[in-house]
This record gives sequence, C-alpha cells and structure tokens, in this order.
Amino acid sequence: MDLKRAIIDLMPGPLVRTFASPYIAGKGISAGVSKADEIQTKFGLYSTVDLLAEEVFSREDVEATVQIYLRMVEALKDRPHASISLKPTSLGINESEAYCQENLRRIVSAAAAHKMHITLDMEDRHFTDVTLRMFKAIRDEFDNFGIVLQSRLFRTAEDIRNLHSKPCKVRICIGIYREPAEVALQEKPDMKDKLFEYVQLLLDHGHYPEIATHDEPLVRRCIAYLDGKGVSRSAYEFQMLLGVPRQELQQEIVKRGQVMRLYVPFAEDWKYAVHYLKRRLAANPAMALMVMKNMFGH
Repeated sequence: MDLKRAIIDLMPGPLVRTFASPYIAGKGISAGVSKADEIQTKFGLYSTVDLLAEEVFSREDVEATVQIYLRMVEALKDRPHASISLKPTSLGINESEAYCQENLRRIVSAAAAHKMHITLDMEDRHFTDVTLRMFKAIRDEFDNFGIVLQSRLFRTAEDIRNLHSKPCKVRICIGIYREPAEVALQEKPDMKDKLFEYVQLLLDHGHYPEIATHDEPLVRRCIAYLDGKGVSRSAYEFQMLLGVPRQELQQEIVKRGQVMRLYVPFAEDWKYAVHYLKRRLAANPAMALMVMKNMFGH
C-alpha cells in the first residue's frame, strides 16, 4: 500500500465526512430521491441513484439491500430523470453467481415495469467476468439494463466487441479500482486516451456511451469528435459524480440539449459512505481541495 492510501485509511470517519460530504446525498432513500429532484429542478441534470453498500456477505443483509432497492424503484418510478445503479458485491455475489443474478433480476424486473433504467456497476478485476456474465443473461430478457466498463483494463476493447447483440447503455469510465500492471494501464493520460477510443468503439457497435469523466479537455475532445462525425446528441450522454465542481461544463452540456447525469450515492449505514469516500480520496486527493473551495470559496 502506498503512503497516500495509508494516510487516507487512517483518517477518522468524521474527518472524511467533513471533507467529502458534498459527494453523498445523505442518509436514506429520501435523501437520494430529494437530491435527484433538486439537481433536475435547479440545473436540468439527470441522476443515477446508488445505495452505498459494498462487501455485503450475510443473506440477511443481502435481502435487506434488495428490499431497499425495490423501495427505491417505487420511490423513483415517476421520475424519468432518475435511474439506479447496482453493485454485485452488495447483492450476493460473495455467496454465488446464481444467487446474485436472481437478486439482480428481481430489481431489474421491478424497474422494467416502470421503464426505469438500471446500471450494473463494475467493481475490481476479480468480478469482471462474473459481472459480464450476469449482465448478458439478464440483458437477454430485459432492455432496461446497462453495464459499466473501465478504460484502464487491457481487456475492455474485447469486452466491447463481445458485449451484447442488442444495443446497450454503457458507462465508460477510467475506473476507481487500482489494478496491477499485468492487467491494466498505470498512467492516467493513457487511460483517458483509451476512454476516448472506446467511446468510438461503442458507437461503432451500436451502443449508447455514457461518457463518465470530469476531465474537461477529454469532454471537449469527445464533443469535437462526435460533432465532427455528425453523431446525434441523443446517441450518448455525459456523467459525473455528485459534488465535483464542474457546474459550468455541466450547464454547457445541458444547453447543448444533451443528458448530463450525476452519480448520486446515499447511505443507510455511514460506514459504507466512509469506505466510498476514502476510495474516492485515494484515487483523487485533489478532491479535498475541491471540497475546501466549495466550503470557503475560491
């Protein structure tokens, strides 16, 4: 473990919360729903709402998580500006693939009844194959199901080519999980170049790229390329994290008539929120500076 991560891991939860609370909607489903409504009403932004709950092991806790997601579907069903994101490690993958897949299916099926989109998040490399298998199996049955792919992994181009015969919504991002050099790129500029390349590859295969980055030059590079190719602005969207100060860029995208979607996490248990925030801080220590600017002005 490097020194940066070691220091962040030693940070007490209240300090992490002070620095990074803008990145969490709050506690409970109502906080996630309220934040989704707020950013739509005030700024015209879409959202994907996510329960922070990773590494859930017991059946009792998994079932409780499933029930929270089913209540989320009911709470968000009349809000076309909102979708939902899911993680396999919160829905039973630590027990078995079959158990997790059935839990995913329950949630996707409930959302399909309301034409609500569900995204299956991608976790670290140990879960890539099983996540893709479960996605393809459920995507065979439901059209409201999308997936996340990470530009840092060497395998991603092949995963795009083999993704699914039906067009899919695909969040393409660098990825937050640190991976070894034998399976992944190690330098951020290389990851960003690959993200740009994969946006093109996704479109070539008929998919809908959800371009997830806060890097303004990369966003503008994508816009220039896609506009130059005459790609419809309804054929892709941009995504960012709640709390990252990119308001001007986000509003520019909204004014283009495009979907600009924020990842809106909420917590039922603060320990999961602290875990999420520490990972974000480790991946991007500049987050602390961003929060300080938000708190005290530029």
